Amino acid sequence: MPDQELPKLSNYRWVILAVVALMDMTSNYVQFQVSALATTIMPDLQISTAQFSSLLMAPMLIAVFLSISGGSLGDKFGPKKVVTVGLVISVLGAFGRMFAQNFTSMMVMLLLFGVYMALLNANVIKILGTWFKQDTNIAMGVFFSSASVGITLSQLTNSFFPSVKAAYIFSSCVLLVLAICWVLLVKDMPAGEPVPQPEPTTKYLGVAAKSKKTWLVAFCGGIGTAATMSFTGILPQALINAKGLPAPTAGAIASVATIGSLLGALIGPAIVRKVRHAKPIMLTMVLISALSMFIVWFLPIGGILVADLILGGLFGASTGPILQGMVISFPEIGPKYAGSAGGIVGTVSLLLSYILPVIISALVGQNFTLTFMVQALMVAATAIFVIILPDANRQLLKQ
Repeated sequence: MPDQELPKLSNYRWVILAVVALMDMTSNYVQFQVSALATTIMPDLQISTAQFSSLLMAPMLIAVFLSISGGSLGDKFGPKKVVTVGLVISVLGAFGRMFAQNFTSMMVMLLLFGVYMALLNANVIKILGTWFKQDTNIAMGVFFSSASVGITLSQLTNSFFPSVKAAYIFSSCVLLVLAICWVLLVKDMPAGEPVPQPEPTTKYLGVAAKSKKTWLVAFCGGIGTAATMSFTGILPQALINAKGLPAPTAGAIASVATIGSLLGALIGPAIVRKVRHAKPIMLTMVLISALSMFIVWFLPIGGILVADLILGGLFGASTGPILQGMVISFPEIGPKYAGSAGGIVGTVSLLLSYILPVIISALVGQNFTLTFMVQALMVAATAIFVIILPDANRQLLKQ
């Protein structure tokens, strides 16, 4: 891909990426504080395990209802204005956690907190695609990896705080600072680029909904995410119940896949960006990830299992940023309709990531061999979407 074919990008794009990635990292940090502080939160709020799970997933749940409308509003008014409104609501929800005394009030606060991330996720393809153009998949990789960083930091640091309230104050203040950075630093598009004329919100959504390629990306992302979430959720249980490992050891082994995911989201798009044709290497990544997920159950406990989990996480997280980054390059979408398209991708992905793990559990029960086989087949099935969709590198060059 000769350099003369590529448009010159503004250096300010790195400021945009830094703010967006830090906001994503903070979102996951706050969300998983519920998990890290569970032993204190559950008795304080007098909640059951089911209620605890509901609180953990609350910030994601709100995205199911806001993603499509948030993306369309981002197309009409610009992502900065839409996400700014969400940040005001989310900062109130984050600080409001300190005053929640029961399940209902905490649920409300976490739903409010999740508003800004739902709106940002719906518009991130539009934001990063506008600023990074042919390098969109690399920027998306940084964005994807920031979630893993947030989760890891949450698990590592929350035990250091003297109280739950102190942990809440810290993360809420971080979010407030980032909200100010968003308002002061973020711009919808580089200087000199024309601003599209606004259209009715229904027009934006209608155009995006007619894009078959956008739906293919959405279903591919949903199936892949569902398989990963199901795998992550069942692995510790399988290691404890079937392999006889102590819970701390099982949790530690299962968590190493996150390291691979973090590296994969960063390295995968960069590697694919260097080759002329993306499809062959993306297909290889998908199939290696599926194979790693399948054989994990047949490997002995030890270094080879850990290596397989890291390998599976690395290749499994490599293609997601690339596929989602393609959306803005579809001729029928472009920057003008990327928010609405991103909302569709977000909503479908979240719904499938909720529904499919439940179906897997209902069908296979405690048959761990069959469970890992089904999950691996789901990952392998995403290769079909990679084959059908345009080549990522050739597509991005058309922007």
